[in-house]
Amino acid sequence: MSEFEQKVLKLLEGINGKLDTLLTGGTATSSSHSFGGSPEPSQVTSSPSSRPKPSEIVEKQKEAEKLIEKPPVEGRRVCADCGGTTFNAVEDKSQVLHQMGGVKIYAKKYICRGCGAES
Repeated sequence: MSEFEQKVLKLLEGINGKLDTLLTGGTATSSSHSFGGSPEPSQVTSSPSSRPKPSEIVEKQKEAEKLIEKPPVEGRRVCADCGGTTFNAVEDKSQVLHQMGGVKIYAKKYICRGCGAES
């Protein structure tokens, strides 16, 4: 490996070690580089035991996404009873739209495939 790759590997191992100590609840006390933008672990006011694990936060976010109702695609029909979006188009014989040469053109009515309600 080149010298650059060895430096990068050493930095990644240091970061991995710090992350492990933070996740296990300890404090990271290594003498490697300290970046000015991030606070020191001793300055953090919340205790590690009260902080939720990242995996728990992700699970809560996924549950919240499932609970949020997604709006239907614009222009799609939605059944008022069951919320379904699949319909059968049937001629409505009670509404004649046009008649030409003995051929009648009827209006369409849409019947939900899920519950059978007309819309």
